[in-house]
Amino acid sequence: MTNDSERFMRRAIELSINGFPAPNPHVGCVIVKNGEIVGEGFHDHAGGPHAEVVALQQAGEKARGADVYVTLEPCNHTGRTPPCSNALINAGVASVRIATVDFNPKATGGMEALRDAGIGLMIGILEEEAYKVNEQFLTAMRRATPYVVGKVAMSLDGRVSLPNGESKWITNEDSRAMGHRLRAECGAVLVGRNTVVRDNPLLTARVDGVVNQPTRIVLDPNSALSGMEKVFGDEAPTIHVVKQPLHERQLQAPMNGNEIDLPALLKSLFDRGITGILIEGGPITLGHFLKQGLLDRLEVFVAPKALGSGPAWVQLQVDHLANAYALDLRAMRQLGSDIWLTYQPIAPMQTAG
Repeated sequence: MTNDSERFMRRAIELSINGFPAPNPHVGCVIVKNGEIVGEGFHDHAGGPHAEVVALQQAGEKARGADVYVTLEPCNHTGRTPPCSNALINAGVASVRIATVDFNPKATGGMEALRDAGIGLMIGILEEEAYKVNEQFLTAMRRATPYVVGKVAMSLDGRVSLPNGESKWITNEDSRAMGHRLRAECGAVLVGRNTVVRDNPLLTARVDGVVNQPTRIVLDPNSALSGMEKVFGDEAPTIHVVKQPLHERQLQAPMNGNEIDLPALLKSLFDRGITGILIEGGPITLGHFLKQGLLDRLEVFVAPKALGSGPAWVQLQVDHLANAYALDLRAMRQLGSDIWLTYQPIAPMQTAG
């Protein structure tokens, strides 16, 4: 592996961060000929051209005999767009250098197709860096369930609203804007019935560049909502999770006693094409996901305010400190006066005998 290979792949990774392609992966592509970049691109949104196609269009005839750097194995199937492996073969590229393989069983096979066409392959250039950009998608593909992110906006003393339910706005505009970006990045946002009743939220991603609004998932097993709430509007697709579906926008809730079987629900949502979910439900909904070990990441936005009372950010029952739900701090950033914390949940420790 040469320094040039890493340099060109790093550029592909930089490109891949752009766009909001959920439920598809982030992909960046760079085409190099005689040591110069002649084409580059990224996958902007699901349904739009893939990164390889964008880069090939930019390169034109210069792509023939060129080297291609792509952050994810080129797809080998026809979905909303034709296979990228065929596009690369037809363009006559000399080699394809790939950062990470694709675990999507529907799309895999690109490497074999390229190899069979006599195109040189190199795998694993800056693999770790490329994987981090695509952690949501690749994790979902490896285990066949969506990548789940919890999101909390709270006061310094851990409150998400006043006792009367008032919560607009605890955090500042920068934090709220980042929350909208998280919706777009995940591609789906989930809340419980109580959040819809209390806030009547729209749950769209009001962010420049978003082409596909995130799918809204509403947990309402007892069908207590009227269907006239904002979340059921036409601004974005909505899945209404109920015990007894009456139409196609409703999904039958898998039940475990009197509660929704969340692992089974996640599997069902993955089968519908959802690869990432942002949990924006209240303390009860977030608590169910946390205590069942279903959160991959937790994003916490903390405002420098003390409310003194009101619901805490999560509802849990812990009988011993040794059984507390531990969180590993992964990042800490400042958004104006607010603090943005990223955690990875850790399984609770067992009580010592």
